[in-house]
Amino acid sequence: MDELQDRIRAIYGAKDERRGKDGTFIWFAAEVGELGEAVRIGKKMEIQEEIGDCLAWLATLANVADIDLEEAVRKYMDDCPGCGQSPCVCEGKP
Repeated sequence: MDELQDRIRAIYGAKDERRGKDGTFIWFAAEVGELGEAVRIGKKMEIQEEIGDCLAWLATLANVADIDLEEAVRKYMDDCPGCGQSPCVCEGKP
């Protein structure tokens, strides 16, 4: 995660700062919409491409919001943060 975030910052950092959090979130949301369409169609290569785009825009959003992605996902690196087990046995969650 750190490497991805650093690489996105190196390539796009100045543009991202000018766009800001609100503009970046709009682009991220648009990419999530494109991912949804790719999933609906069901073509693996398109899904893969859109997942990559979503991850890149999420890293961009984290950068402009001064969030460390590695820290943000830390709670998912062990057991389920809800029930504390692996695999998850939480009730009421899909």
